[in-house]
Amino acid sequence: MRSHRLRPALLAAVLLLVGCDHVTKHVAKMDLEGRPPHGLAAGILDLRYTENTDSGFGLLRWASSSVRTPLLTTMQLAGGLAFLLLSLQRRVSRPACLALLLLAGGALGNGLDRLIHGHVVDFVHVVHWPVFNMADIYITVGGILLAVAPRRASPNVPAPSSA
Repeated sequence: MRSHRLRPALLAAVLLLVGCDHVTKHVAKMDLEGRPPHGLAAGILDLRYTENTDSGFGLLRWASSSVRTPLLTTMQLAGGLAFLLLSLQRRVSRPACLALLLLAGGALGNGLDRLIHGHVVDFVHVVHWPVFNMADIYITVGGILLAVAPRRASPNVPAPSSA
Protein backbone atom coordinates (compact mmCIF):
# COMPACT_ATOMS: atom_id res chain seq x y z
CA MET A 1 0.00 0.00 0.00
CA ARG A 2 1.08 3.57 -0.59
CA SER A 3 2.25 5.52 2.42
CA HIS A 4 -0.30 6.29 5.11
CA ARG A 5 0.11 10.01 4.37
CA LEU A 6 -0.74 9.64 0.69
CA ARG A 7 -3.86 7.47 1.07
CA PRO A 8 -6.11 10.28 2.38
CA ALA A 9 -5.06 12.47 -0.55
CA LEU A 10 -5.91 9.74 -3.05
CA LEU A 11 -9.27 9.13 -1.39
CA ALA A 12 -9.93 12.88 -1.41
CA ALA A 13 -9.05 13.01 -5.12
CA VAL A 14 -11.65 10.33 -5.91
CA LEU A 15 -14.25 12.11 -3.78
CA LEU A 16 -13.46 15.36 -5.61
CA LEU A 17 -13.89 13.66 -8.99
CA VAL A 18 -17.20 12.10 -7.95
CA GLY A 19 -18.33 15.42 -6.46
CA CYS A 20 -17.51 17.35 -9.65
CA ASP A 21 -19.31 14.73 -11.72
CA HIS A 22 -22.43 14.95 -9.56
CA VAL A 23 -22.42 18.77 -9.46
CA THR A 24 -22.31 18.93 -13.26
CA LYS A 25 -25.13 16.38 -13.51
CA HIS A 26 -27.21 18.39 -11.03
CA VAL A 27 -26.62 21.61 -12.98
CA ALA A 28 -27.51 19.81 -16.22
CA LYS A 29 -30.76 18.57 -14.70
CA MET A 30 -31.68 22.03 -13.39
CA ASP A 31 -30.74 23.94 -16.55
CA LEU A 32 -31.35 21.49 -19.40
CA GLU A 33 -34.14 19.07 -18.45
CA GLY A 34 -37.25 19.64 -20.55
CA ARG A 35 -35.50 22.19 -22.76
CA PRO A 36 -34.13 21.92 -26.29
CA PRO A 37 -30.38 21.33 -26.73
CA HIS A 38 -28.15 24.30 -25.99
CA GLY A 39 -25.70 24.73 -28.87
CA LEU A 40 -22.08 25.49 -28.02
CA ALA A 41 -20.44 24.91 -31.40
CA ALA A 42 -22.99 24.84 -34.21
CA GLY A 43 -23.41 21.35 -35.63
CA ILE A 44 -20.56 19.96 -33.52
CA LEU A 45 -21.21 20.27 -29.77
CA ASP A 46 -24.31 20.91 -27.69
CA LEU A 47 -25.62 20.33 -24.18
CA ARG A 48 -28.76 18.22 -23.85
CA TYR A 49 -30.31 16.42 -20.90
CA THR A 50 -30.78 12.67 -21.12
CA GLU A 51 -31.31 9.89 -18.59
CA ASN A 52 -29.37 6.80 -19.61
CA THR A 53 -30.69 3.51 -18.23
CA ASP A 54 -28.34 1.47 -20.43
CA SER A 55 -24.59 1.06 -20.71
CA GLY A 56 -22.37 2.98 -23.10
CA PHE A 57 -23.46 2.70 -26.73
CA GLY A 58 -26.61 0.81 -25.65
CA LEU A 59 -24.73 -2.48 -25.33
CA LEU A 60 -27.20 -3.97 -22.85
CA ARG A 61 -30.47 -2.80 -24.43
CA TRP A 62 -31.38 -6.46 -24.97
CA ALA A 63 -31.62 -7.01 -21.18
CA SER A 64 -34.68 -5.97 -19.18
CA SER A 65 -34.20 -3.01 -16.85
CA SER A 66 -34.83 -5.29 -13.85
CA VAL A 67 -31.62 -7.11 -14.80
CA ARG A 68 -29.67 -4.31 -16.48
CA THR A 69 -29.87 -1.68 -13.69
CA PRO A 70 -28.69 -3.90 -10.78
CA LEU A 71 -26.01 -5.46 -13.00
CA LEU A 72 -24.60 -2.13 -14.17
CA THR A 73 -24.84 -0.60 -10.68
CA THR A 74 -22.98 -3.51 -9.12
CA MET A 75 -20.34 -3.60 -11.85
CA GLN A 76 -19.71 0.13 -11.68
CA LEU A 77 -19.51 0.33 -7.89
CA ALA A 78 -17.36 -2.81 -7.59
CA GLY A 79 -15.14 -1.67 -10.44
CA GLY A 80 -14.75 1.78 -8.91
CA LEU A 81 -13.72 0.29 -5.57
CA ALA A 82 -11.31 -2.13 -7.28
CA PHE A 83 -9.68 0.72 -9.26
CA LEU A 84 -9.38 2.73 -6.04
CA LEU A 85 -7.75 -0.16 -4.18
CA LEU A 86 -5.34 -0.75 -7.07
CA SER A 87 -4.36 2.95 -7.05
CA LEU A 88 -3.31 2.59 -3.42
CA GLN A 89 -0.71 -0.04 -4.23
CA ARG A 90 2.87 1.18 -3.81
CA ARG A 91 4.16 -0.71 -6.84
CA VAL A 92 1.84 1.18 -9.22
CA SER A 93 3.54 3.98 -11.15
CA ARG A 94 2.30 7.54 -10.68
CA PRO A 95 0.77 7.77 -14.19
CA ALA A 96 -0.98 4.42 -13.67
CA CYS A 97 -2.16 5.61 -10.25
CA LEU A 98 -3.66 8.73 -11.84
CA ALA A 99 -5.34 6.57 -14.50
CA LEU A 100 -6.79 4.27 -11.82
CA LEU A 101 -8.07 7.26 -9.82
CA LEU A 102 -9.83 8.61 -12.93
CA LEU A 103 -11.34 5.19 -13.62
CA ALA A 104 -12.45 4.91 -9.97
CA GLY A 105 -14.01 8.39 -9.98
CA GLY A 106 -15.86 7.75 -13.21
CA ALA A 107 -17.14 4.31 -12.26
CA LEU A 108 -18.20 5.44 -8.79
CA GLY A 109 -19.85 8.61 -10.15
CA ASN A 110 -22.00 6.70 -12.62
CA GLY A 111 -22.54 3.79 -10.21
CA LEU A 112 -23.85 6.12 -7.50
CA ASP A 113 -26.17 7.75 -10.06
CA ARG A 114 -27.64 4.34 -10.90
CA LEU A 115 -27.89 3.37 -7.24
CA ILE A 116 -29.68 6.60 -6.26
CA HIS A 117 -31.73 7.39 -9.38
CA GLY A 118 -31.82 4.17 -11.42
CA HIS A 119 -30.18 5.97 -14.37
CA VAL A 120 -27.17 8.07 -15.28
CA VAL A 121 -27.57 11.72 -16.25
CA ASP A 122 -25.80 12.53 -19.53
CA PHE A 123 -25.60 16.00 -21.02
CA VAL A 124 -22.63 16.53 -23.37
CA HIS A 125 -23.33 15.74 -27.01
CA VAL A 126 -20.76 15.70 -29.78
CA VAL A 127 -22.16 15.09 -33.27
CA HIS A 128 -22.14 11.39 -34.29
CA TRP A 129 -21.49 10.29 -30.69
CA PRO A 130 -23.77 9.24 -27.82
CA VAL A 131 -24.50 11.82 -25.10
CA PHE A 132 -22.07 11.52 -22.18
CA ASN A 133 -21.05 13.11 -18.86
CA MET A 134 -17.97 13.97 -16.79
CA ALA A 135 -17.69 10.46 -15.34
CA ASP A 136 -17.53 9.10 -18.89
CA ILE A 137 -14.72 11.57 -19.66
CA TYR A 138 -12.83 10.38 -16.56
CA ILE A 139 -13.22 6.76 -17.67
CA THR A 140 -12.09 7.49 -21.22
CA VAL A 141 -9.06 9.56 -20.20
CA GLY A 142 -8.20 7.07 -17.44
CA GLY A 143 -8.41 4.15 -19.86
CA ILE A 144 -6.18 5.86 -22.42
CA LEU A 145 -3.69 6.89 -19.75
CA LEU A 146 -3.64 3.37 -18.30
CA ALA A 147 -2.97 1.96 -21.78
CA VAL A 148 0.14 4.12 -22.23
CA ALA A 149 1.37 4.46 -18.62
CA PRO A 150 4.08 2.28 -17.16
CA ARG A 151 2.34 -0.13 -14.81
CA ARG A 152 4.99 -0.48 -12.15
CA ALA A 153 6.80 2.22 -10.24
CA SER A 154 10.46 2.53 -11.04
CA PRO A 155 12.57 0.69 -8.50
CA ASN A 156 14.65 2.85 -6.24
CA VAL A 157 18.03 3.18 -7.84
CA PRO A 158 20.74 3.70 -5.23
CA ALA A 159 22.97 6.71 -5.67
CA PRO A 160 26.45 5.90 -6.95
CA SER A 161 28.96 5.47 -4.18
CA SER A 162 31.87 7.85 -4.05
CA ALA A 163 34.69 5.42 -3.36
